[in-house]
Amino acid sequence: MSKLESNFNFKVMTYMYKIRDFITPRIKVLEEVGIKPGSYVLDYGCGPGTYLIPLSDLTGKSGQIYAFDIHPMAIEMVKKTASAKDLMNVKTILSDCDTGLSENSLDVVLLYDVFHDLDNQSEVLRELHRILKADGLLSFSDHHMKDKEIMSKMTNRNLFKLLKKGRKTYTFLKAG
Repeated sequence: MSKLESNFNFKVMTYMYKIRDFITPRIKVLEEVGIKPGSYVLDYGCGPGTYLIPLSDLTGKSGQIYAFDIHPMAIEMVKKTASAKDLMNVKTILSDCDTGLSENSLDVVLLYDVFHDLDNQSEVLRELHRILKADGLLSFSDHHMKDKEIMSKMTNRNLFKLLKKGRKTYTFLKAG
């Protein structure tokens, strides 16, 4: 990932997310993905964990959620939320690219509003391709990027192909 944000900037971002989530609840975004009970999901660049509770509702107790971020404050916030809400199916990963997850082990990866800020975009896409199952989905959204740029960056390496474009997200299928 890119340079680590300051704690102050992270707190400001967290506050802004609360306003955003009040206007558009995260479940509205996740509904486009089609996450089913029992799904194994990675929230890559999870930030303060705004998708955590609706994700847990969708995956159910039989599913697994991996919350991944470069910022230690993000990981701590996710741990606190998971503990307070008794979410037993949440694991955190503090890293800048390598997930440490097994090959072909995930059903869905969420890559929301972080891709534009990554210094190592190619490496990240290779890692996400590696950990997704053959029929795995990459749900992508980045309001800092235009449609043409998203399509180019996500498909030009032949790792992902567009499955559908929703109102809030693009859903890519793992290719080859």
